[in-house]
Amino acid sequence: MATSRRGLLIGGAVVALGTIGYLNKPQARPHRPRKAGELDFAGARWVAAAPPNWRMADRPDDYAVDRVVIHVVQGSFDSALRTFQDPGNKAAAHYVVRKDGHIAQTVRELDVAFHAGNREYNERSVGIEHEGFVDEASSFTDAMYASSARLTAAICARYRITVDRTHIIGHVEVPGTDHTDPGPHWDWPRYIKLVGAAAGRA
Repeated sequence: MATSRRGLLIGGAVVALGTIGYLNKPQARPHRPRKAGELDFAGARWVAAAPPNWRMADRPDDYAVDRVVIHVVQGSFDSALRTFQDPGNKAAAHYVVRKDGHIAQTVRELDVAFHAGNREYNERSVGIEHEGFVDEASSFTDAMYASSARLTAAICARYRITVDRTHIIGHVEVPGTDHTDPGPHWDWPRYIKLVGAAAGRA
């Protein structure tokens, strides 16, 4: 079947527009080089979360980091790590803090961990889980508070986050969440004071 001049012109225009669109489309840039087991907080232990539980990024270049979100596991330190290593859970925080102050890092701060239940907050925050239960005041030990405060102070210094309750929040304060952690026994005045003191020494 003969092709009309009009058909050739239209077809050519479509190809040209497609080519222009392709050339103008932002090309995905490669992510910064990573080293297996590299830490963002000295003294932490690397325990990698399963890849489906976080998303590779290059924060703060692609997403500004301006929040720290405080979580409580509703279980043990080890149960949190098992959850984050299970690809079926689609959840992980960047860090987990044990009652004795030991810290595990499971996701690089560069990357977006699925911890807040809110995409925007995941992209803009670092998530810290704490061993224990929201309804048990005994979960929150002196060692845990001190260790977590040093971690949060380091994160705030790295991203120039103001040390206050606007920028250091509980999971319960994330828009759209149905979580209640860190709960009524988490001592916010004490914690913010400890973070401020640690930031002053940094």
